Amino acid sequence: MTNDLHDGLLAIDTHVDIPWPEGPSPFEDGPRCVDLPKLRRGRVGAVCFAAYIPQGHRDGMAHLAAAERARAMLAAIAEMAPKDGSGGMMATSAAGVEAAFAAGKPAVIPAIENGYAIGRSLALLDEFAGLGIRYMTLTHNGHNEIADAAIPLPSLNDVEQEYSGLSDFGQSVVERMNELGVLIDVSHASKNTMMQAAQRSRTPVVATHSCMRALCDHKRNLDDEQLEMLASTGGLAQITIVSSFLRPKARASDLTVDDIVDHVDYAVKRMGIDHVGIGTDFDGGGGVRGFMNAAEAPNLTAALARRGYGRLEIEKIWGGNFLRLMRKAEEAAG
Repeated sequence: MTNDLHDGLLAIDTHVDIPWPEGPSPFEDGPRCVDLPKLRRGRVGAVCFAAYIPQGHRDGMAHLAAAERARAMLAAIAEMAPKDGSGGMMATSAAGVEAAFAAGKPAVIPAIENGYAIGRSLALLDEFAGLGIRYMTLTHNGHNEIADAAIPLPSLNDVEQEYSGLSDFGQSVVERMNELGVLIDVSHASKNTMMQAAQRSRTPVVATHSCMRALCDHKRNLDDEQLEMLASTGGLAQITIVSSFLRPKARASDLTVDDIVDHVDYAVKRMGIDHVGIGTDFDGGGGVRGFMNAAEAPNLTAALARRGYGRLEIEKIWGGNFLRLMRKAEEAAG
């Protein structure tokens, strides 16, 4: 029965990192948690591959370097979907994800993690949208020109809060992302940033890789007030599988897929089934016993089934909810 639940399921993992500088080939079954062979074995239909830009100094040269890194990483992501059809299929729309699934190919969805990539330039945001990004994480660790992060970086002389949420530029970024049909990712953002972004955005926002603060008191996790805001505005909390976000001071070897489902259960009870999904953060620290790479995705489906989730509910958690948000962002663009 469990295998039947995963068979034919359009599973979307909303946050996976890529090795950088470029690492092992995504076309070979190698040391990466997510490569094309593992996606096929795990029957994962689509992945948001994130161009992760670490927070650095906020000056002209550093911003130029961040933008160049973003361009190079997005090019590497695009190479996972070569035109000869030997890899995945590039998917820059909900319809594109569904077309890849119908063709039996993994959908490659580009994204940027950390708005530091655009510095102070809306023109760069336009450029990256033109390269296909479907979401941008407003911050990573450390404040940037857009907003306050959940975790300031003393090494960059961050104060606890620089803007008390979004900066003036950040408000313009939210508006432009809406116009471009690019989803706003509030993972890593401070609570004020997240709440303001959800209120200001014309389309629902998404936390692509976060957990529940009630179960694990970490600054990166979402508290009940944030969950209520996401639910009331139509947004999503995509449960991640990083051990330190699942349980305090835990290691991957301490945890199993049941720990992931604990967070799914809590989010569903607080927000409803339409507001919860999965974003593993594989190749960025994600992984627990039984779900250490994309090939083991059916184990999470099995755990959800054991908790009483049926086919339609699992379809929503594993990708249907995120696909709906993609479509909403596309429809509201312009």
